[in-house]
Amino acid sequence: MPGSLWLVRPRTDGGNDYVNFVRGGMGIEMREGSHLPPQMPLLKRRCWLQLDEAEYQRSLLLGQQGFQSSEPLF
Repeated sequence: MPGSLWLVRPRTDGGNDYVNFVRGGMGIEMREGSHLPPQMPLLKRRCWLQLDEAEYQRSLLLGQQGFQSSEPLF
């Protein structure tokens, strides 16, 4: 997994749900939130995962929940 990975899912209101995976000293930090420009992004949940758990979550989000790889939203 690269240093930072963004997954995004468009919403019907013009905003996006996002998940951001960031490599850190304690493993992989997974940040989940939403963003409706021009508002500030809303962070809903964050947690630390081991590399294998992060890969599993990434594949679930891509395969079953409609997320797609993306450039950073903000």
